[in-house]
Amino acid sequence: MILDGKALSRQLNKALKGHVDGMATKPGLAVILVGSDPASEVYVRRKGVVAGRLGMVHRQINLPADTSQDAVGALVDELNADPAIHGILVQLPLPKGLDSKAVVERIDPSKDVDGLTTRSAGLLVQGRPHLLPCTPKGVMRLLAHADIALEGKRAVVVGRSILVGRPMALLLEQANCTVTVCHSRTRDLEGIVRESDVVVAALGRPEAIKGAWIKPGAVVVDVGINRLDDGRLVGDVEFAAAAERASAITPVPGGVGPMTIAMLMDNTVQACTASS
Repeated sequence: MILDGKALSRQLNKALKGHVDGMATKPGLAVILVGSDPASEVYVRRKGVVAGRLGMVHRQINLPADTSQDAVGALVDELNADPAIHGILVQLPLPKGLDSKAVVERIDPSKDVDGLTTRSAGLLVQGRPHLLPCTPKGVMRLLAHADIALEGKRAVVVGRSILVGRPMALLLEQANCTVTVCHSRTRDLEGIVRESDVVVAALGRPEAIKGAWIKPGAVVVDVGINRLDDGRLVGDVEFAAAAERASAITPVPGGVGPMTIAMLMDNTVQACTASS
């Protein structure tokens, strides 16, 4: 089974648009882009397009790469104080010389639609999350939509970033999986993957997880998106070989990516509703 995030995101966005149309106060999303990283520009543009389609208030703020830490922080403060903005997202990574953790921490937690502030992370750890990180939230919605049972399953998350790996592991644990987190220092990654009923790959290396490693019948979620020298986009999992063994798998592109943007919109609506 192919876990089609593109199709599900369309369905979710359609429902969300109907909700937004009926709201007296329209949800406002501000996205800050510092510098001109090509991949970040693409992601930010997509977010803006979807927000516009849903009828949200959307502000994209582009800053030059040499913008100072104080200037970025002052902008975040300004957006925190703006009642028309309910969600603030700082597109990562930031250019060298900027402290991304300090910038993110400046965001009002009630507007932290990326779920990255200390308060958001703490609530997630305690099992009472407010605004979840978008990619892990999207993965869980995709699995739930496919009626994939998680309780009692052995899951591995390959990657431990604060954006994906760590919150993903927490959500799977809260769904009653037994979770292993692997990273660059893990020994015998192949062996751990071979034993896992659920594999979430978020390490940022093209086709690093080989199809032959996948346990027959396992569920594979590929968060990675990598562009090869020949222009092809591939995930962190060797898709064709893995698909022969997996019971369900996300494609790249069209799997997790669209769900991430859909969950950003969902979080922004949630933040707006909470503020009213």
